[in-house]
Amino acid sequence: MNLAEIKKQVIQELGGIKNTVDLEQLRIKYLGRKGRLTLILRSLKDLPEKEKRKSGEGANELKREIEIMISERKSEILEKELKTKEGKIDVTVPGTKVLRGHLHPFTFISRKIEETFQSMGFKILEGPDIETEQYNFDALNIPKDHPARDAWDTFWLKPGSQRSKAENQKLLLRTHTSPMQVRFMEKNNPPFRIVIPGRCFRYEATDASHSHTFYQLEGLMVDKHISIANFKAVIGEFLRRIFGRETEIRIKPSYFPFVEPGFEVDMRHPSGEWVEIMGAGMVHPNVFKNIGYVPSQWQGFAFGIGIDRIAMLKYKINDIRLLYSSDLKFLNQF
Repeated sequence: MNLAEIKKQVIQELGGIKNTVDLEQLRIKYLGRKGRLTLILRSLKDLPEKEKRKSGEGANELKREIEIMISERKSEILEKELKTKEGKIDVTVPGTKVLRGHLHPFTFISRKIEETFQSMGFKILEGPDIETEQYNFDALNIPKDHPARDAWDTFWLKPGSQRSKAENQKLLLRTHTSPMQVRFMEKNNPPFRIVIPGRCFRYEATDASHSHTFYQLEGLMVDKHISIANFKAVIGEFLRRIFGRETEIRIKPSYFPFVEPGFEVDMRHPSGEWVEIMGAGMVHPNVFKNIGYVPSQWQGFAFGIGIDRIAMLKYKINDIRLLYSSDLKFLNQF
């Protein structure tokens, strides 16, 4: 049977089909694994190259035409099935259920974090993803020869942009949200309390607990008589609202160049182990000097929280890459 005969027969058979069941049988008859046209396509491998190309083009074109004809006939049948004998739409026919969307777990936890700090009097700010070397490092007591710069594997941007020429500064993708502290303090006088959520970037390998792109929330509170006790009260309340009133925390010494003293905050995991949750400390006097504050008049604490880490602990996610995937099997759990 040649291709023209197959096409003619398909057209004739389509005219007599009245339901989708018979239509599917016709599709299988010609386009199924053992369909007539499928067998022709499989037999092409035995033909000479020139004839194989010519016959193959014709067979594939016919396959597309049959698929279109079947699709159009299916639409006609379904349209008729929806109508009553009077020719009107049958409104009693059950409709197709529409799947409702829901918040991504990261979006949900981000909003919860922001709402928690807002309820404690903190203002929510945003900062630029592209930063200058001055704001990202120098103003935060991390000069060029400081060994702490090695801890931030930086994405440096190529020189030549109008912004870098105007400011005479090297540009980079910010490695933390701390630069916004300096930007805010340059234009505002204490007292204040702010948090800055945002995306950060570091040039490092991706694995279950690390990503080159992640989200951080920076916090800063400055007043005349701020102490570590104030910090512990604020962070303790924040973690208890996120993880439950029974949440235990502890503070231990650590080092960060823009705070003195610096410390880490640990939270007791439901498994019983202590898990590091954030870095923090009292704002370093050099940071205050860099933006024009008199260190003897003001005190403040600063902290940085990985929003991704909070989400992973809250929802028991063991791989950070799941948060940035589009896997519906994962997302539909929330």
